[in-house]
Parts: sequence; structure tokens; C-alpha cells
Amino acid sequence: MNGYDPQTRAVHPPVPAPAGSRPLGVPIYQGHLFAFDDADDLAAAFGGPREAFFYGRMGNPTVRAFEDAVTGIEGGAGTIATASGMGAVNAVLMTLLRAGDHVIAQSALYGGTYALLHDLADRWGVEVTHIPGDDPDEVRAALRPNTRLLYLETIANPTTHVTDIPAFAAAVRGTGVLTAVDNTFAPLLCRPLDHGADIVLHSATKYLGGHGDILGGAVVCADPDVHRRVWEHSTELGASADPFAAWLALRGLATAPMRVARQSASALDIAGRLAAHPSVQGVHYPGLTGHPQHDVAKRLMPDGHGGVLAFELTGGRAAGRAFTEALELVSLGPSLGAAASLVMHPASTSHRQMDAASLAAAGIGEGTVRLSIGLEHPDDLWADIERALAKAA
Repeated sequence: MNGYDPQTRAVHPPVPAPAGSRPLGVPIYQGHLFAFDDADDLAAAFGGPREAFFYGRMGNPTVRAFEDAVTGIEGGAGTIATASGMGAVNAVLMTLLRAGDHVIAQSALYGGTYALLHDLADRWGVEVTHIPGDDPDEVRAALRPNTRLLYLETIANPTTHVTDIPAFAAAVRGTGVLTAVDNTFAPLLCRPLDHGADIVLHSATKYLGGHGDILGGAVVCADPDVHRRVWEHSTELGASADPFAAWLALRGLATAPMRVARQSASALDIAGRLAAHPSVQGVHYPGLTGHPQHDVAKRLMPDGHGGVLAFELTGGRAAGRAFTEALELVSLGPSLGAAASLVMHPASTSHRQMDAASLAAAGIGEGTVRLSIGLEHPDDLWADIERALAKAA
């Protein structure tokens, strides 16, 4: 840049490239524009998700590193990172569905997903059939000529219902219907693509990030053609991930195996103690032998069953509110999968979009409380929970 005015040189600082060494971590490529020396190379960059980087909404090196890491964890053909978990859900549903299409979805779903499905029903005439998720014959009975998608959750939010992914995916195999599985609650514990799913979704805000400091999502596809379709629509939707959030998620991935294992062990411990408490009507956790899908959970997730559990308080909605407000160590707040434990009352928060009948069909009661177990010592957590139960009673 010698010979240019300082004003011009301020606009064009030198961009150093590492020489003789390499970074051990992925750098943050926060800039969203990439320049080319050849016009044909720039034109070719518009061609797909694995072409050269040219504009941040279409692809970014830091985001690509996160996508490739998640692809490796889930065993897919490619991943699209999104700005949030709901960005991932929107990218999948709005790519695969058109007006008049039909979706089969389990009854117990994340409230945002439930709301989006029924928004599409109102806007586009997408038909939605909810099934309990207990028997693959439910899927066969619900299939129609216009069915395009089967939507499941590995561990349902918040009831912890576990669907037999291999059996349900087999029920639509060969029909042209794709199976999508939200694996947010079970990263590193279950790989739905290995069990016949076509698409896996994550809210990276939760366990993949793991520190409660990012928003992010991911869509992993088994088929490269489906991956390209979802990428094309997600970039049009503007749901692309932020590079800094992707960098933080990469940091979280490094400790995710240890965090998920510890949280799973602590959740099983707390679930067992809750099951023996007189103020608790029932506990929903796949690791308990009394859970309706315990055998399925052991088969799909032999190394643990996640850090989220739910339980029913005998006093209904009033007891649920009193309990959540009485906790001191566990914070009353949304989300899950972070280092610190969190509690919510789903009927009045995350699943407020559902009416009484839909809540009942999903197995969510007035007194249902959801606990996301963090990395605190389980004895400290139990002391806090036991005090709050006494106050709620």
C-alpha cells in the first residue's frame, strides 16, 4: 500500500497470513466479505455450501469449522449452522414443506416447534397429525399420499419421552417421507442418523455450547442433496450463524463429552431422590427403571440419558410456582444444558402456546416442573431442592 494516502491505507490494512506455524484453535473470522482475484472464481463461489467463502451469510471459515465438527459428531454428510435452535427448525420445516403437505409429529414437542407447525398449518394449509410416539403403527396409520415429514425428538421436551427412532424411521422408509429428529437433549449419547433418521437438529444454545452464553443451532443431513436444499433455504431465510457464536460453540464442544456424562450421572442421582419424596407424584427420567421407555433409552443411549428431568408436584400449578421460586442454588430461567442448573414450569412458560388438551396429550401437567441439571455437586443440588419442596408443600 506504499504510495497511498493515509486515509486510503486506513481502509485497507494488511491482512497477515501465518507463516511457519499454525493456530491450535480455530480463529474467529468475524469479517463477512471475501475478495477474489478472478471473476470466474467469485461466480463459482455462489454454487453451493462447500464452495469458496465470499459472503458471511452464505458461509464463513469459523462457522464451517463448527459445522464440520458437528457433522463428525453426528456422522452426517453435512451440517448447516444457524443463528438459533428455532432457526434450525425453521430451516428444516420451511425447506421441506409446501402448502398442502402433511407432517406426522409426536405429541410431546418443544413448544416453539409445536407453535411453528401450527403456524404453518394456519398460513399454508400444512396438515399436522400428532401421535403419542409409543408404537410405529401410529405412523403407518397416519401416513397419507401428501405426507412429507416425520418429526421426532430423541428425548422429548419436557416429558423425557423416548421414541424408538429405528422402528419409527423404518415405518416411513421407502415412502419418500423424511425423518427429522431433534437431538438437543442427547448429544454424544445418541446418533439418530445411525438409527435411520435423515436429518438431525440441535439447539447449540444448549449442550453443544454448554456455557449459557450463545445462541445457535445446527441441522445435520445424511443426504448431500438434502443438505444442499436446506443450506439454500436457510441462507435465503437469513438464519445463518454468527462467527463469534460458532467460535464459542467450538469451545463448548471440546468439553461436551465430559459435561454431558457428568450431567447425566447427576440427573439420575437427583431423579432417584425425587422419586422417593412424598411431595412428588411422579418423576420423568429415562434412566429410571420405571420410565415407560427405559428399555428403549438403554438401547439408544447406553452411556447415559441426559441432564434434563421432569417431575409432578402434588399441589399442581400453585405448588410448581412455589417450588421454582423457593430454589436458591438452582436458577429460575429458560433454556437448559448449561453449567449451572435451571428450573422451569413448562405449562406457563415454554409450552404456554398449548391449550389444556394439547398439554394433556403431551403428558404435561399443571404441576410439571422441568429441571436441567448442571455441574454442581449433586448433594448441594439436592439440599436446595429438598428445601424448596418443603416450602412448596
